[in-house]
Amino acid sequence: MANTNRPWLANYPPGTPAEIDPGQYRSVVALLEECCDRFRHRPAFTNMGRVITYGDLDRLSATFAAFLVNDLKLAKGDRVAIMMPNVLQYPIVIMAVLRAGLTVVNVNPMYTPRELKHQLDDSGASAIIVLDNFAHTVAEVIGDTSCRHVVCTGVGDLLGFPKSVVTNFVVRHVKKMVPAYSLPNAIRFNEALGRGTRSKLGKVEVGPDDLAFLQYTGGTTGVAKGAMLTHRNMVSNMLQSSAWIGSNLREGEEVVVTALPLYHIFALTANFLVFARIGGFNHLITNPRDMPGFVKSIKSIRFSALSGVNTLFAGLLNTPGFDEVDFSRLHLTLGGGMAVQRAVAERWKKVTGCALLEAYGLTETSPAACINPLDLKEYNGSIGLPIPSTDVNIQDDDGNVLPIGEIGELCIRGPQVMKGYWNRPEETAKVLSPDGWLRTGDIARMEPSGYVYIVDRKKDMILVSGFNVYPNEVEDVVAQMPGVLEVAAVGVPDEKSGEAVKLVIVKKDPALTEEAVRAHCKANLTGYKLPKYVEFRESLPKTNVGKILRRELREPAAAP
Repeated sequence: MANTNRPWLANYPPGTPAEIDPGQYRSVVALLEECCDRFRHRPAFTNMGRVITYGDLDRLSATFAAFLVNDLKLAKGDRVAIMMPNVLQYPIVIMAVLRAGLTVVNVNPMYTPRELKHQLDDSGASAIIVLDNFAHTVAEVIGDTSCRHVVCTGVGDLLGFPKSVVTNFVVRHVKKMVPAYSLPNAIRFNEALGRGTRSKLGKVEVGPDDLAFLQYTGGTTGVAKGAMLTHRNMVSNMLQSSAWIGSNLREGEEVVVTALPLYHIFALTANFLVFARIGGFNHLITNPRDMPGFVKSIKSIRFSALSGVNTLFAGLLNTPGFDEVDFSRLHLTLGGGMAVQRAVAERWKKVTGCALLEAYGLTETSPAACINPLDLKEYNGSIGLPIPSTDVNIQDDDGNVLPIGEIGELCIRGPQVMKGYWNRPEETAKVLSPDGWLRTGDIARMEPSGYVYIVDRKKDMILVSGFNVYPNEVEDVVAQMPGVLEVAAVGVPDEKSGEAVKLVIVKKDPALTEEAVRAHCKANLTGYKLPKYVEFRESLPKTNVGKILRRELREPAAAP
């Protein structure tokens, strides 16, 4: 494509290529195996005081992969669910599943039984690896799914004796963080590793078009859909992101703090894959919501990079002691998942001395599509420039490309764009054109310089701390209550999380209470989907054909 159609290239940082070669690695497996070989003696991950090297990652993932193939008899293409926060087992299991020619299904460990059952059913997962703390959720639904194998692991399983025993005892019996569960046929993680050592993993051919990840994302229908991300998609986005920030990273020297969960596509690509390629050292934060604990843990680290969402940065800035952290090596702070607020970005620069750069992406784009240049001196309100091998345009509702400066739907094309939605050709056709353009649902404009600015969202999606909440899913749950006649869920501005969920309900039963609604939601929805506000009304605003006017419910006057 001629440069005249890519005005952003004129503003690329020096040395940044216009294109990347997706064929540089045949698969994510080839990439990770190269990393493990090149940086075998370098530290790869640390958590709770234990460090594993790239050599350990290579050995342990090969062992676990042998268990999956030889003991569980999983066949190429089978799906394996992973339900864990950031612990050392996570990167090992990801690499093992991919090495075995299987597909990773990342699961939010905070899911309710209803949400977990949908994801296991929809993906057809054959196995699930789960942290003990969340195994009770698996136990509640596993019998009603086709998932045949469960591997359970404790927080301390890889910490080495005696720390592993002590940690697991404290978590289970002192802090009582492991609710009782019954999974009689479950296999322990360390037992699985033991079994894996008794056999070898044969060579599994994994190609660029094979599915690497099924990353679940919501839809306006309220049904979570699995975005099919191939090995080529993930390798491409790693290479694109690396090309963009690569000159700023020093091979074998980077120390990155990973507070976003690895089940989130942002951390998966940016923190795991991009930093693995240069032998980066990843500090996994298991519970970033414990801000005092988070700050305490990073005080002892001279870290050079940190990625997160706006709420994470704001939370750190408001935690006592954060201004005493050593920022002398910090040279990359990347914000994504939700809009970065100007006040947070400016305060971050003042406290840390490092600019907070905004990036933009979607689950469907593996995720990065636009990133601000690393030499940006201050916050500019833009989501940045399209990254290498990425085309962006602004289209109207009929798919016509609009002139520069006009407002319309942001559309993206590139090797990082998903293959489609798992088993949902109709949903795929709604967002993916035959020539590869993905309709993002975000309303944007592009300046002559190529910088893209998000104006609004076309979808009714609510973005809470970087996580998608789809109104129809919340409404479907609330509508199950006998006392509810009608319900609408909308996003309203929230200083802490960017947006918060607000419910507007018309009662069928006058005795229905806010407390009952909240209790029902808590039993059926993950924490970030829970309503912050509940309002009862006599009626809901509607169009003449009966469609609820969410925009009216979102107006500032409608927010408490």
